[in-house]
This record gives sequence, structure tokens and C-alpha cells, in this order.
Amino acid sequence: MSVLNFNLGVLGHVDSGKTTLVKALSSVASTACFDKNPQSKERGITLDLGFSSFSVELPEHVKGKSLEPYSKLQFTLVDCPGHASLIKTIIGGAQIIDMMLLVIDITKGMQTQTAECLVIGEITCNQMVVVLNKIDMIPDNKRQPTIEKMTKKIHMTLKNTKFHDCSIVPVSAFPDVSELASNSISNLIEVLKQLVFIPKRDASGNFLFSVDHCFSIKGQGTVMTGTVLQGKISVNDTIEIPTLKLSRKIKSMQMFHEAVVNAFQGDRLGICVTQFDPKLIERGIACTPGALPMAYGVIVNIEKVVYYKQPIKNKAKYHITLGHETVMARVHLFQSAVQNLDFEMEHCYCEEIAEAKGQFFFGVLEFDHPIPVVPKSLVIGSKLDTDIHSNACRIAFKGNIQFIFGEENYRGDLARLKVYKTKMREGIVERMASPFEVIGKNLLKKETNVQPFVNLKVILSTGESGIIEGSFGQSGKVKIRVMGLKEETQTLLAGLNKKRKPQESLDPEEKYVQVKIFLCFKRYIYDPCKKMIQT
Repeated sequence: MSVLNFNLGVLGHVDSGKTTLVKALSSVASTACFDKNPQSKERGITLDLGFSSFSVELPEHVKGKSLEPYSKLQFTLVDCPGHASLIKTIIGGAQIIDMMLLVIDITKGMQTQTAECLVIGEITCNQMVVVLNKIDMIPDNKRQPTIEKMTKKIHMTLKNTKFHDCSIVPVSAFPDVSELASNSISNLIEVLKQLVFIPKRDASGNFLFSVDHCFSIKGQGTVMTGTVLQGKISVNDTIEIPTLKLSRKIKSMQMFHEAVVNAFQGDRLGICVTQFDPKLIERGIACTPGALPMAYGVIVNIEKVVYYKQPIKNKAKYHITLGHETVMARVHLFQSAVQNLDFEMEHCYCEEIAEAKGQFFFGVLEFDHPIPVVPKSLVIGSKLDTDIHSNACRIAFKGNIQFIFGEENYRGDLARLKVYKTKMREGIVERMASPFEVIGKNLLKKETNVQPFVNLKVILSTGESGIIEGSFGQSGKVKIRVMGLKEETQTLLAGLNKKRKPQESLDPEEKYVQVKIFLCFKRYIYDPCKKMIQT
């Protein structure tokens, strides 16, 4: 019988007691947990992802809901750092979880990174439990009123989120001998057991493995630890690290110090390979050979994060996170009438996204350097260069990959994308050549090639429509064929045809008789020929 693995992300503001809570819950530690990093010990905070686990009896409501006869339930705890500067690590960790534990210091309440973790949780998972930690720091006579007050406050904060009815559990994670710590931890475990569900797992498709740590073991080889994102893997299979273009055969595998021969989507896993330098990769993706394309850019749908107060600007640079990879990218925005990208449809260029809802927005993301990407995977855009003390949300948007640019020169693929700008040119009628032809000026510059504009439609301010026939002289003037000028228009233009001496000027009242010419057209911004299109 197999073990049901459930990934539990532990997020919260720095120094809210996350790692202490994880220690109190855990029975089995991984090779990377509990702040083993020397810098973590020195500074007293978590600087990297930590992994540990504990197992419980399979809850009754889970039994019988799966075709797989699970023997027990294993909670894998993903301890994410809380410091603002480590937000990339937090985002990477949050994308591999089934449920989130949001840890809040009851003596401080919601803080800046608590709010950012909440935003990440809303993007990456559908279920959350709030842990009110450090209740042991509240005097006995004030503890219960403080818990009730903070619980009410948090429910108010969460009322407009997907977690509005989540469980809030008071906890003392501090390891002491009092009943307060042991009872509160036991209570939290019971709440988690009640809320656990069978995560969607699929063994089909290519193997994808999110690597979060890599180290060597003398006499054994190099171990990559991480989470299986997709598919399955077995001992003796070959895996590829696409960023390095290296493939290695799997020598052995472990799950929390127990040897296994197979692993499936959602499993926490250590993979041992030989002849591989662990310094070559800290975190990233391993996969079935040839499964992951290297992307020089992508097209994504864009949903603005409600808490991000600035507009998303066209041509601005953002930190783009895909799994554990974060790359700088310039975003080029456009708007569509449909939710999914369609190369056959026209899309409207836009300068910015100011509102979070109501329309379908997309972005072409041009990466600073190529990275391996999982098709259709989650994308998170952030402004991580924002001052961490500004008390502002830095996570700007989320989306999913709609198209991958797999070649360094992807202009050919971009040319398929019909993103248009609407252009307007304005000129005036210089004179009437006949009731069916007028001469226009100021519509084009003197140096402009008139030929691309021939046969484009124009509209006069008096209502008539016409077609540009060609140039008139060498000064940028054009001949416009009109279906027939109205009598009133002919009367207006007749005054312009009168010859005046150079010193003569129009009467003040005559300046309003100018007849304007309007030329409106679309231009696809990625069209190498820069054609003008009218509908």
C-alpha cells in the first residue's frame, strides 16, 4: 500500500515562527530543513526552502475516495523564507504546494510580507489555514480575548479573498513542557486532517522535476532533491538538465530517507546520479530528455493583482518567475476580445493595464536570457526592485503561458500576431480641382513615400469620403478622388480657389471654412512590411 503525500506550504512574515512551527510538527527531516544553511543559523532567519514531513493515519473522509489504497497520510512541509529580499524563493516554493499555512505572529498581526504571502497563496493554491503563532507570549488572563480579537481582524482582512472562510488556529510552537504547546500543535494537526483532500495527481506525460537543492555524497554521487511536478520516474531512467544540456542515469532514489524505485507527480524526492558536479545547479528543472524547450520569450495572458497599486506599463521590465526560475523580461501589452490567444484574430495594442478586471489582456514577454519553461505553466510578474520598506505589494500580475518562442530570432513567429495600433492623420483641402477631385496638403510629409497610401480611404470634415489617387507635385500634396462633392462643400471650397496676392490673408471669418481631411488606418506592430489596413 502506498503513502498519500500532501504538500503543505508554510509562509509568513520574517520572524513569525515558521521554522519553529515546522520543527514542532515534523517527525522526519530532509537534507535541507530547519535552517541548516550556516547563514541561516548566523542570522536566525530562514534563507532557503526547507523540507520535512510527518505522517498520520489516513482520515476517514479520504478513505474510499481514491482508486489507490493508501496506507497513511504524509504531510510534506515546505518551509518558505519570510524575508522580503527572498520573495523569488517564496514564489518558487509556493508553486509546489497543495495547501498553505499562513503563519501570523499574534503579537504583531498582518505585516508587509504576510500580505505578499497571501497574494502568492491566492495565485498558487485554493486552500489555506491561518496559524496564529506565539500565543504563549500573551499573558494567561489576556490570551483568549486577544485570540478572539485577532481572529475577527483576520476574517475582516480575508473577506474579499478566496480564503474568506478559512480556518484560523491559535498555536504555541515554542518547544516547552507546558500543555499549551502540545495541545495547540495537536489541535492544528487535527484541523489539517479534517481539511486534507486527495490532490490531483497524473502519472502520464513527460517527467518534470523541480530541483530545489543539489549536493554530493561521498562514495554515492550527486543528489538532487525536489518535487515531481508531472509524470513518473523510476530507477535507471535517464533525466536531462536542460539549462546545462546534460543527461544522467538515475542510480537510486529516496523519499525522506527511505529508498524507492518509483515516484509520481506530487512526491517529494531525492534523485542520486553519478559524474555530475553539484555546483552546476542550485535549483531549476530536470526532465525527460528533450521534454522542455528553451524559451527566449513567451506570450502569456495577464491578470493584474488587485493589491498592486501601479498600472502595468507597456515596455516596462518585470521579474518573471516560472517555477524556481526568475528572469527579467520586457512586457509588450495587448488586449483581446477572447480569453485564449488566437493568432487568427486581431488584437488591440495597449499602453497600460490600470484595472484588475473586466477585459482580456495579454503580454509578449521578451526574456533577458533563455530559460527552460513548462508549456502552459503559471507565470508571476513582480517588481522586486521596489523598496522593500515601501509597504507596497510588489507582485504585479499572474498568467499562464499561451505560446513559447523557442528560437533566438523569433520575429517570424511574432509576425503571425495581429496586434494593431490605430493611426490617424489629418490634413486640409488646399483647393478643389473639380466636383470629383480635391488637392490635399499636410496629410503627408514632404519626404513621405506616397505610394503605400494610394487607394486608402479618407473622409472630409464635410462628410464626403474619397480615395487617395497619388501625389500632386513634390511638396507632399495628394490628389483625392471623391464620389461627388456636396453643393455646400463646393461653395466652401470655391473661396479657396480664388487667387490672392501674397500680402493678402483670409478674413478672420474665412478661417473656419477650411475643409479637413481625415485618414484612419490600422498597422500591425509586428508586421515587417508595415502595411496599412482599413476595414
